[in-house]
Amino acid sequence: MDQAPAITHNLINNPPEDLQSLMADPRTTDEARSAIADIAQPGTAFSKTNGTSHGRLQIVNEHQEFSKDLSPHLAKWGLLDKGFAYDVVAVFGSQSTGKSTLLNRLFGTSFDVMDESRRQQTTKGIWMCPSAYGSTLVMDVEGTDGRERGEDQDFERKSALFSLASTEVLLVNLWEHQIGLYQGANMGLLKTVFEVNLGLFGGSAESRQQPKEKTLILFVIRDHVGATPMANLTGTLKADMDKIWASLSKPSHLADATLDQYFDLSFAALPHKVLMPEKFEESVTELRKRFTDRTRPDYVFQPSYHKRIPADGVSFYMEGIWEQVLSNKDLDLPTQQELLAQFRCDEIAAVAMEVFLASAKAVRRPVDGGSVVEGLGAMMRDWMEVAMGKFDKDASRYHASVYQRKRSDLVAALHASLSPLFLGQLKNLHKSANSGFSKDLTAGLKEPGYDFANVVTKARSRARDGFVQAAKELSLENTDWEYEHELGLVDDDLKHIADQCRADETKKMVNAIERSVKKQLLEPVEVALSKPTPTMWDTVLATYRTVSATAEASYLSKANSFGCTDEENDRALSTLRSRTWLSLRRKLEEQTSDANLISILRASFEERFRYDEAGVPRVWKPEDDIEAAFTRAKDETLALLPLFAEITSDHLPSLPPAPDNEDDAAPFDPSTAFTLLTPTKLLALESRFKREADAAYVEAKRSMVSSVAQIPVWMYGALAVLGWNEAMTVLFNPLYFAMLLVIAASAYLVLQLGLAGPLVQMSRTLINEVRKIATDKLREAFAEPEARLAQPVEADPRREKLEAK
Repeated sequence: MDQAPAITHNLINNPPEDLQSLMADPRTTDEARSAIADIAQPGTAFSKTNGTSHGRLQIVNEHQEFSKDLSPHLAKWGLLDKGFAYDVVAVFGSQSTGKSTLLNRLFGTSFDVMDESRRQQTTKGIWMCPSAYGSTLVMDVEGTDGRERGEDQDFERKSALFSLASTEVLLVNLWEHQIGLYQGANMGLLKTVFEVNLGLFGGSAESRQQPKEKTLILFVIRDHVGATPMANLTGTLKADMDKIWASLSKPSHLADATLDQYFDLSFAALPHKVLMPEKFEESVTELRKRFTDRTRPDYVFQPSYHKRIPADGVSFYMEGIWEQVLSNKDLDLPTQQELLAQFRCDEIAAVAMEVFLASAKAVRRPVDGGSVVEGLGAMMRDWMEVAMGKFDKDASRYHASVYQRKRSDLVAALHASLSPLFLGQLKNLHKSANSGFSKDLTAGLKEPGYDFANVVTKARSRARDGFVQAAKELSLENTDWEYEHELGLVDDDLKHIADQCRADETKKMVNAIERSVKKQLLEPVEVALSKPTPTMWDTVLATYRTVSATAEASYLSKANSFGCTDEENDRALSTLRSRTWLSLRRKLEEQTSDANLISILRASFEERFRYDEAGVPRVWKPEDDIEAAFTRAKDETLALLPLFAEITSDHLPSLPPAPDNEDDAAPFDPSTAFTLLTPTKLLALESRFKREADAAYVEAKRSMVSSVAQIPVWMYGALAVLGWNEAMTVLFNPLYFAMLLVIAASAYLVLQLGLAGPLVQMSRTLINEVRKIATDKLREAFAEPEARLAQPVEADPRREKLEAK
């Protein structure tokens, strides 16, 4: 951790030849690399720190003497012949706030940076260096509020006035936590500079002309961690600048002059350099584009800011400006007594503020973390009392008007420091009230037989009273803090939570009633449609009306305790009616599906065809007229099919509105709401039923033919008479009887052991094999004669000899 300051010092006094090797050395720590980057920007040459360094020039030294070497250096930097094609930018701010580091990173300059181990002044006087990214002259002004000069604030005001008079853009470098502070943010210095700037460059009373050039003041807010929005910070700075301008002692002819006639204000924020180095570098790169990219709308070097001095006359112009600043007596104001009082009061206020901030630090983290700190209001009052007591004791001896003014500033600063705690505590109390209300509501709704309105009233009263009591304890006197707005937000949130809870409970109740409705509709609808009659729809709709009325009455009896409005009740009842109708409709669609309808028609047909009027199953006989019975049963059953096509009744119910978030809103179409089967579907069902009825008719016919084809009973008597002798022969012959017993015993064993199937399979296999072998043998037998006939006859030599003779 101590390597960076030592390397910084060595680099400045004994610069190495190769910085890249030092940066790549694994022994170099991150802090050392950061220190190298601070003072070794690309293109910067190293040399001893003196009045005529190669990369920079001290144009005004610590003795307030202007340098005579500006013109030669402009020539060395290649800017002397630029004409008007150059720009000038300067920076000022409190000492040790990183001004030189900011310039080095933004413009690639080589200004000296502070040795962190010593925290001593680095920049003395006013230094100038060219930018590595364009034709820009960069001035590094000695920091304000430095301990080296002590109470001698003369040079600070002169250097700031010189910067305003000679540059186009003035960078005001300040930390985020300095915003809102008068001295820390250099507001006192800006006030004096504006006042004298009007006297020096505001024109004469006779001319009354607008200033020819304006200056851009760019506030660079350092170490911005994002806790406070940028809009709030810029708003505070703008308000401070407007206050300063309004309090200026303007010349009579400039009494109506406004700040924007002489200055434009702009703002930029940079993250913490140590805590967020990557984001810091990204932000610096983005800020640099505002100085180099002319196409950007926020490009800073606008023509209206240019002083219109040729580059070769810059040295003489700046020297003349410095002489005018040195000879101006107005810069001696205010008086030394007031200056001393201001300095001492600021110093005492800083000590008091330091003690105050140390006390507040312990509770800032839990408040920021979302916790409610008990007794925070009493603690804040104690901190205020200790800080103001210390300030009054030490500062009341100085100039009365300065003391009162500084006291008011300190009170405002303390209130500004406590305001985030107050607002944070209010937010935490708000969250705590919401959480407590939700818990109380949940616990109350778990009690048996609860009254919803009573539970909500008790929980709301407890949460609201707790918030108001804690907010009152948090308030401080002589502040414009108020909690009524946050209380209004609490009331809105409590109402929203209660409404959401009531909606959830109402939804649960409607869902429970809907389940009960489905159970009540299930059985009556099934029974009515299973025995179709012309009056079945009257029965179904009567059941629907009864169930729907019961459901609505059940809802209203329970909704009274919920404190629901008439509009909410109407909406819930509308939803309940819609869901009841949907439940009926879906049940009817289920009952009139193809499978169910065919089953109902089949049952009705069989009841008419297979059973007589007494309900006795029919046994068809040859003398029965089966064709007439079939035709009558089929026609009567088909006459029932159109009953299922449409819901018909003399008192059809009115259709409820379609419920929200329902995927299928078709049942609410007036043209199809009561239609269950289309004509095409009816024809398909009729055709399918006829096929099944025909199958039943064929089956009945077969059963009748089977009964007709049975063997007559007298044949069994004839067989017994004719086969009596053969049966006696088998029974009384020992050989035949023994064979019969063996066969019977074998059959019994086969059946008991379950071998009948395997024996049958083996027999089939054996028969198939014998058949195959026999077939092959026969084929061979019939094929041999044909083969012999087809063979050629061999020649006999003896026969040939006889034929030759």
